[in-house]
Amino acid sequence: MKISREIFFYLLFGGLTTIVNIVAFYLFTRFSLSTAVSTVLAWIISVIFAFFTNKIFVFKSNNKNYLKEMVAFFGCRLFSGIVDLVIMVVFVDLLHFNSIVIKILSNVVVVILNYFFSKFFIFKTKN
Repeated sequence: MKISREIFFYLLFGGLTTIVNIVAFYLFTRFSLSTAVSTVLAWIISVIFAFFTNKIFVFKSNNKNYLKEMVAFFGCRLFSGIVDLVIMVVFVDLLHFNSIVIKILSNVVVVILNYFFSKFFIFKTKN
C-alpha cells in the first residue's frame, strides 16, 4: 500500500505533535497541576507547534493570510481540544485510569479529527 506524501507528513508531524502534547502534559502534572489544567496547557503548546508544521510541511499552504488560517486552525482544534479534555477528565479524574495511557489514546482520536478539519476546512487547496 502506497501512502501519499501528505498523509506521510501528516502522520509524521501528527506524531511529533502528539509527543509534544504528551510530554507537556506529563511535565505540567509533575508540577502538581490538575488533569484539566495540564491538558489545556499541553493543548496550547501542541496546537501552536501543529499549526506551523501543518501549514508549512504537510499542506504546503501558500496563503499569506496567516491570521485567517490560524483562527480557523485554532477554532477546529478547539473542538478536538474539548474532546481531549472531556476524555481526560472522565477517564483519569472520574474513572481513575492511568493518565499517560489515556493521554495517548485520546491523542489517537484527536489526530484523526484534526486531519479531517485541516484537510477539508483549513488548508484546503483551491482548484
